[in-house]
Amino acid sequence: MNRYLKLVNFELGRFIKVYLVLIAITLIVQVTGTIVRANDYLAQADKAIYEGLMPQSQFIEQYGQMSFLNFAHTLWFMGPIALCAAALAFYIFLIWYRDWFGKNTFIYRLLMLPTARINVFFAKATSIFLMVLGLVSVQLILLPLESSILKWMVPKDFRADLAVSEMLKFEYLAILVPQSFIEFILYYGAGFMVVSVLFTAILFERSYKWKGILMGIGYTLLSLVIFALPVLLMIVFNQDYLYALEMIAVETFLGIVVLAASIWMSNFLLKNKVTV
Repeated sequence: MNRYLKLVNFELGRFIKVYLVLIAITLIVQVTGTIVRANDYLAQADKAIYEGLMPQSQFIEQYGQMSFLNFAHTLWFMGPIALCAAALAFYIFLIWYRDWFGKNTFIYRLLMLPTARINVFFAKATSIFLMVLGLVSVQLILLPLESSILKWMVPKDFRADLAVSEMLKFEYLAILVPQSFIEFILYYGAGFMVVSVLFTAILFERSYKWKGILMGIGYTLLSLVIFALPVLLMIVFNQDYLYALEMIAVETFLGIVVLAASIWMSNFLLKNKVTV
């Protein structure tokens, strides 16, 4: 366990500079976007009310009050989140390939450590998981900050205040920050499964080179089909065979099967096929 934790700490340390840059970009862009959107709304109100002589009540009725939702649907808010998601998706591949193609072929030292090779797999997957949670935590901190900026800039009559709990019901934020522990297990468990499948596909490529690319793609598609099998059957036969809770139970079971298969296959490849 101690060696596993050291590996996790090591993997986190290797990405920390880029990670801090992502946090800084999210902070700067979202705070700037909040200010810009608030100014745009106030400029629109000034023009309509003071130049167009539109009654305040009519302006609010026609354009609505300024709220978090006005900002959440813009690139100012969604852009940094998409950037962070893309960066972590790219890092799923980089976290392995830099060990092979970086200076001094670091994978040799990594796999020769006096610990089970599967711990390298778990450490890399855990570091991805922790970085996702870290970025989500940053977003949770930013939400009340952005709400405070709106309250500071926009007069009360012109804004609709939302509590953080209401903000979290907004589309993809409801997925990033699940409303219950069960949803957290389902959403993030599915994410961990996807990371494990991609790790296994990468190890196929590293084990069998060019043939491994096809094997990795085939394994990924097979895992996707297995996980989505109940949905595919309902689409093909155009009939609902399961109730919602039954569907969740079946998908959870299939997800566990796919995850377990990925861990077993990755362990096999690391122990017997991956060459350094």
